[in-house]
Amino acid sequence: MTAICLYFQVHQPCRLKRYTAFDIGRDHDYEDGEENRRLLDKVAERCYLPANALLSNLICKHEGRFRVAFSISGALLDQLKAYRPDVLESFQGLGETGCVEFLNETYYHSLSFLFSRDEFRAQVSRHQRKIKELFGQDGKTFRFTELIYSNDLAREAESLGYEVILAEGVESLLGDRSPNRVYRASGIESGFGDSAGGQDGVGDGCGYDAKKEAGTGDGRIKVLLRNYRLSDDISFRFSNRDWREYPLTAEKYAHWIHSENGAATVINLFMDYETFGEHQWAETGIFPFLEELPGEILKHRDFVFATPAEIAGTVEPVASIDAPELSSWADTERDLTAWLGNAMQQDAAGTLYGLEADVKACNNSDLLDSWRKLQTSDHFYYMCTKWFADGDVHKYFNPYPSPYDAYINYMNILDDLSKQMKKEKRL
Repeated sequence: MTAICLYFQVHQPCRLKRYTAFDIGRDHDYEDGEENRRLLDKVAERCYLPANALLSNLICKHEGRFRVAFSISGALLDQLKAYRPDVLESFQGLGETGCVEFLNETYYHSLSFLFSRDEFRAQVSRHQRKIKELFGQDGKTFRFTELIYSNDLAREAESLGYEVILAEGVESLLGDRSPNRVYRASGIESGFGDSAGGQDGVGDGCGYDAKKEAGTGDGRIKVLLRNYRLSDDISFRFSNRDWREYPLTAEKYAHWIHSENGAATVINLFMDYETFGEHQWAETGIFPFLEELPGEILKHRDFVFATPAEIAGTVEPVASIDAPELSSWADTERDLTAWLGNAMQQDAAGTLYGLEADVKACNNSDLLDSWRKLQTSDHFYYMCTKWFADGDVHKYFNPYPSPYDAYINYMNILDDLSKQMKKEKRL
């Protein structure tokens, strides 16, 4: 039996207003609320509402045999509550079917694990509580921002009580092995079985030492690896008329899936939810493709749909995956250079996280909220200067005229936030 794991990342950042040096000290509202609402409305109408309705119909049509998973960032959940509660209700309706798993991540879709374990845990804890509040689920699956993964991250996720973690099926992890198997994380130190704790802005007191070197044993936490070739066939190549497989039909795609019979335990199809209707417009035929796909896959009796937690609870790992270096699902390099690859990005991130102790010492919830929203990884992505194979992708998602404009705008805001903190401390 082969399980198809269909997982969608759902995220929209809080976009920043144009903020000049003349605004420093005068304007402390950093978000472009009008633009946030305009873009959310656009994506809601093109993607979220029609795709959610389609998935609901598919779950009903296939009597629960069709199952999916979502990871919805806290940044988006906050925007949905403020601007589009109808979309939030449609996600909740999907959750009520019992066929949808909602994963945990950092609340602000941040890179916090790389800079502050206390902040990382606080954000994960907040996201856990929000998913429990909105969807009634206790998370068993963790995915870090943009599928960033390493041994150290897996160890941390296991210490927080997670049973499975998602990662990109890169060759550097797999070698000549297949991504279509369940693996266990390598380099896990025994004895980190404490559950997630801590409050926002406060260390969790669990005794975890971030500087302690990882052990060489294998952990209990399981790893599901994205089949990036099959996933990208939908996410990026579906409407490419120059692709030799164009047009991609559900029947053809299901045939590719079925050809793995006997060689695959799981096939992990992970992608942005905005693939449906936003990145791949409705005119491309992406919605009819999605509508037909489950039925085509389920025609083969040896294939089923399952969520990450369901797979982790029923399938044993075949081997361990050793990931001493960080990987992600971004760009052709599958590393972190999309966010931290140049001096501007490194300076911006270093300056931001350098404010942590002071902003938390201020005991001002508004300042803390502003600081945390500035952690969203998209802000650093906009500063990326890679204009080669992935150049068009970075240009498409960048609301600024250039990465340099993104950097200057961001640093102006950090300057103002820092001045506010200093003023708060003097009071």
